[in-house]
Amino acid sequence: MSEARRLEVLRAIVEDFVHSREPVGSRMLLDRHQLGVSAATIRNDMALLEEEGLIVAPHTSSGRVPTEQGYRRFVDRIEDIRPLSTAERRAIQALIDGASDVDEVLERTVRLLAQLTNQVAVLQVPQFSNTVVRHIELVGLGEGRTLVVLIGSNGKVEQRVAQLEGDVSEEDLGVVKAALLGTLADSRLDEIPARITSALALLPRNLRAAGASVAAALHALSDHGIVDKIVMAGTANLARSTGDFSLTITPVLEALEEQVVLLRLLSELEVDTRGVAVRIGRENMYDGLEETSVVATGYGPDKLAKVGVLGPTRMDYSSSMAAVRAIARYLSRILSS
Repeated sequence: MSEARRLEVLRAIVEDFVHSREPVGSRMLLDRHQLGVSAATIRNDMALLEEEGLIVAPHTSSGRVPTEQGYRRFVDRIEDIRPLSTAERRAIQALIDGASDVDEVLERTVRLLAQLTNQVAVLQVPQFSNTVVRHIELVGLGEGRTLVVLIGSNGKVEQRVAQLEGDVSEEDLGVVKAALLGTLADSRLDEIPARITSALALLPRNLRAAGASVAAALHALSDHGIVDKIVMAGTANLARSTGDFSLTITPVLEALEEQVVLLRLLSELEVDTRGVAVRIGRENMYDGLEETSVVATGYGPDKLAKVGVLGPTRMDYSSSMAAVRAIARYLSRILSS
């Protein structure tokens, strides 16, 4: 029973410190939580928690704050991630449903996640090359120009204008489209270059030049889809957390500017049985991020891309985990539709 009670005391200390930013003393715990024991018992539990390295006194006051190990123990003991409120769910639905394309969905999503958590929201744009070709559309624009539209299975739309040689009618464009789509449908984007030659061989000789121009545009679009990218929002939220960093938030801001670092960090995260990944403090082995925590999860049809939040270790982990998981579910639903 004493072990369970100590963990309950640790939970109370973490929750109070997250919301107050002030060291937590035994009298605070008695006043704010129904722990059912005396102040002396709580002080004894706090002493044992300190011996375990889970809490520490930041100065000579009687209050204690969680250590990184304390946060880790707390996070690992969170069994039920509270659901978002009805208002929060409606906000997510309304904001995402109003977007006109996938890029806007991602932009809106990351802004909303920053608002829900008051942290920096980061989103890894899913690699278009990991998806397959759902559809190809060719739209004549006049004067030999044709809009080449490539739609992937993740819902992302890429487009490019191709300049065709000669007089190509709408009927001719239909023939070119049928040949390309018949060969490239359900192939991965990184397979497009290897399959284009076979597609062009199916065309009548008089349309092969036009087909080659369209194929070059598709090739360029497939290359464009391979580029990894991060979408981020809420960096200003760090300005309200300057006291959570030992010296300055400058190293954190510099790390956030390095998309390669964030991409590597997100790619390394492995979700647990609750469907989220949490890294705390020095578990983030990248310069500038040693005093931050990251909560993230996968989204999309294959769950390879990640969405999450980054902030100081004094984070509302339960709420952040709930928001990240809910946002990922909405996002996956949209991208899979």
